[in-house]
Amino acid sequence: MNEEAQRVFDAIDALEQIADPTERARAASKVLKNLPDRNKQLKEMRRAAVQEMLSHDEATYRSVAAELGIHFTTVQSIVKGHSGSGSTRPRKSAE
Repeated sequence: MNEEAQRVFDAIDALEQIADPTERARAASKVLKNLPDRNKQLKEMRRAAVQEMLSHDEATYRSVAAELGIHFTTVQSIVKGHSGSGSTRPRKSAE
């Protein structure tokens, strides 16, 4: 795990160390309230990074997947902007 990602997890872990339960609950609530927007931001950041990786000569879904340690279909889903299980993705219209 890189240093920046570890700092995010360390900051979340630090919330548990807040001695006052009221302050701990307020801090956790503030983080939880902002997580949906941050998740969207992280997903778009990841999508842009994957698209940048794919823009390099001879890059393929499979080569990017190998570099990231994920399945190539996951790379495809990221590029398309899908997340979560297939059950939450828009269905193709039957024409």
